[in-house]
Amino acid sequence: MLTLQAGNAFSWFGYGLVLPFEIIYLHQFRGFSTATAGLVLGAILGSGTVVTLPSGVLLDRFRAKPILIAAVLASAVGYAGLAFVTRPWQAFAWAVVGGAGVGVTRTANQTLLITLITPEQRVASFALGRAAQNLGLSVGAAVAGLVLSAAQNLRSFQGLYLFDAITYVALALVVLAVVPNPPAAETSSEAGREGFRAVFRDRRFVVLATVNLILLIVGYALFANILAPYVKTHAHVGPGAIGVMFVVNTFFVAVAQVPISRLFERFRRAWTFAAASGLFAVALLGVLPVTLIHSEIGATVLLCAVATVFAIGECVHSVVHGPAIVDLAPPHLLGRYISVLALTVTGGFAIGPAIGGAVLAYSPDAVWWGGALVATAIGAGFLLVGDRIPDAPQAAAEQPPVNRQRADVYRRR
Repeated sequence: MLTLQAGNAFSWFGYGLVLPFEIIYLHQFRGFSTATAGLVLGAILGSGTVVTLPSGVLLDRFRAKPILIAAVLASAVGYAGLAFVTRPWQAFAWAVVGGAGVGVTRTANQTLLITLITPEQRVASFALGRAAQNLGLSVGAAVAGLVLSAAQNLRSFQGLYLFDAITYVALALVVLAVVPNPPAAETSSEAGREGFRAVFRDRRFVVLATVNLILLIVGYALFANILAPYVKTHAHVGPGAIGVMFVVNTFFVAVAQVPISRLFERFRRAWTFAAASGLFAVALLGVLPVTLIHSEIGATVLLCAVATVFAIGECVHSVVHGPAIVDLAPPHLLGRYISVLALTVTGGFAIGPAIGGAVLAYSPDAVWWGGALVATAIGAGFLLVGDRIPDAPQAAAEQPPVNRQRADVYRRR
């Protein structure tokens, strides 16, 4: 598991090299309009979203390892191709290839990890994955910033895209050479025909997935996509302060995710959900006083404090976000459950900016107090119906011992 997580961190580092500068590259150095460049990035997200649910079906029928290797190599080809585009249709074509690879990778990677560990290790696995993601993205963005500060030209951008492709190839080699290849869970023909109908008949799963989607919107998407334009327009801060705020957030998650997960996995899951919701509510309300501070240093300090509270909320939420949903999944539907989980993540980051942007245009402050009200209501709901959410030991006891047997085989190897 640790080797695979290390490979994931390296691939996230590669993605961090290009993520903040994609529109700049396509607009300034390839001559595309900003609208076209934005549509290319939308094609990456869109193709990744389209393949998410079908990838769950594949993962319930076939082994996760070869699917993951194929998806990672598709990502490598797509991002390497983007380094050499000269026309918009070429960019769209490579964006679809790379985005589809990223979409399948997200589901296949998590499915493979789950099949290699015991239920008791799931919280730690999700925590390591989130820490690896934030560390890789942060370091990658910082390195890319240094590279482009020294030489902001076409070859520099091409080098970043090609190195991103290399990190995907490296991950594929790690999976091929080191990671075991556990078989897919056996499934009856009747269970196979049920498919996603069986998934969506699981009421606890549907409720948790819906609540997670809402928390992703108010706790993640608003911070990632709406906070920067809000403070740029209404607060006395510049781009540098906004950059510092995001660095504080991502590095805090990278460093604190595992310790916070170890602390909160001892608590009941309903309380953990409520704690995450409360932290998001506090952070959302903490944005409002930023506009009242006329000192840029003071506003930056408050923004960093807000970013830290958001980060703590993200760390607490990750303790239950994935594990609580995966614990409900029967082995023969694990791929489908994880694909829906992945879809809530992409959906949250797609819906959040749309809702936040519309509310921001109508009433800027309403984004933050409205989001805080939603988060508070969710937290209160968890406290009221917490006994209906299975805690980790109970959920593990209800699961057949398939994953535990696979983990024992993995350790013996």
